[in-house]
Amino acid sequence: MSIVIIGGHDRMAGQYKQICKRYHCRAKVFTQMPACFGKQIGSPDLIVLFTNTVSHKMARCAAEEAQRCKADLVRARTSSKNALEEILETVCV
Repeated sequence: MSIVIIGGHDRMAGQYKQICKRYHCRAKVFTQMPACFGKQIGSPDLIVLFTNTVSHKMARCAAEEAQRCKADLVRARTSSKNALEEILETVCV
């Protein structure tokens, strides 16, 4: 399963990838909005959006890309390890 994580803290990006690896998922992490953001997302199975740490523009772009590639979009208010683990437990089982 491929996952795109949008938002969160820069220093947590490596930990987000390790958590996804434990659940046998490949992950891309975008903590800040790069140029051509929509094209870099690709076509994942799941998009996790940490709403507390992203701009409205980045959240809107993520929602549009999720709709375009028919990916599930999960919104979480906090960007903690526990929040990500809870999401992956429900989705990756």
